[in-house]
Amino acid sequence: MSIHQQGCGHTAVPGDEVLRQRAGELDREDPLAHYRELFIGTDTPLSYLDGNSLGRPLKRTAGDIAAFISDEWGGRLIRGWDEKWLALPQAIGDQLGRAVLGAAPGQTIIADSTTVVLYKLIRAALAAVDDPDRNELVLDTGNFPTDRYLVEGIALEEGLTLRWIETDPAAGVTVDQVRQATGPRTAVVLLSQIAYRSGHLADLPAITQAVHDAGALVVWDLCHSAGSVEIGLDSAGVDFAAGCTYKYLNGGPGSPAFAYVNERHLPSLNQPIWGWMGRKDAFEMAAGYEPAPGIRGFLSGTPAVFGMLAMRGTLDLIEEVSMAAIRTKSEKLTAFAVEVFEALLAPLGAELASPRDPAERGSHITVDHAEFTKATVEALWDGDVIPDFRAPRGLRVGLSPLSTSFAEVLHGMAAIRDRLAP
Repeated sequence: MSIHQQGCGHTAVPGDEVLRQRAGELDREDPLAHYRELFIGTDTPLSYLDGNSLGRPLKRTAGDIAAFISDEWGGRLIRGWDEKWLALPQAIGDQLGRAVLGAAPGQTIIADSTTVVLYKLIRAALAAVDDPDRNELVLDTGNFPTDRYLVEGIALEEGLTLRWIETDPAAGVTVDQVRQATGPRTAVVLLSQIAYRSGHLADLPAITQAVHDAGALVVWDLCHSAGSVEIGLDSAGVDFAAGCTYKYLNGGPGSPAFAYVNERHLPSLNQPIWGWMGRKDAFEMAAGYEPAPGIRGFLSGTPAVFGMLAMRGTLDLIEEVSMAAIRTKSEKLTAFAVEVFEALLAPLGAELASPRDPAERGSHITVDHAEFTKATVEALWDGDVIPDFRAPRGLRVGLSPLSTSFAEVLHGMAAIRDRLAP
């Protein structure tokens, strides 16, 4: 019987009760369990295993947005720009840096989409390289498509050479691979801290040091790590970083991305998309472009105020809880997901396409099986079990530490088992 036929239930088999007891024990012992009730939809039977693609909204977000419409937008109208809104990109950026990124104030700003931010960062990094012999961009074959496409396009624009790191689909980039791929011709390296398919957690400090040892600059994509793992950009000496805010930061569909630029680069920053909001005095409307000092010079167009509202609630919550506690919960969630995988899915021929050590992965795992297709996911979605599909045959199980329970993990993975069971 399939999940499409069963709705939210699943077929009980020997061993399920042991796992249910285990999930119940873990939920009772979880010091973050009570935060789950702050999110919309967690009181339903739905099993949400895709928080690493789009996070659940906080209940407070509806009130925040309603108050903004009535009090700020409706009440203050255009005065809102001078009174508050113009400062939001950096104010929220500083909170994000403090709560999530390990970044001192003045280095993080909310702007644009991840694609646009990464383009700005890569071009800014290239502009900061003054050695004409450094004409290579290094990236890996397992990186997210946007990252690969951007670098390919920039290489074409600038006449640069691409050097690819071939990665294991069930793992990610290693320090040794980076050392082998970089050298006197390397200009910029672009990598993701967490591999979007496998969940592999790269050694950000060691890889950053390896890139610097080669005399190059590094740009980190933090889309799958911001809000799920401790990062420490300043302590690692990272040059540039970008990430989205609609995954573990719960900013909502299309919420704007963030850019981090290490303070040592800010005085000579030369980002390529000049717009009125990045000028030193946006409302002067003067001839000629003079960039605003510091990280504000990384802005281009009008800030997406609506898109910044939702993430404030999550940032407040993260500061209350701490990234250390969130990371501990994340490791326990993925460890339990692997435990359930071994009990329910491995006997049916499924393979774990993620690192087995919780310390070496982010907050999701990927399970491969020859019978997993987009149609599998559609059937699961129809039964209110929501993982996502990653070609050619992977289901990704994403676990958001603040809103996912252990019982929810078991329920969803048991439903996946029922799709495979003869």
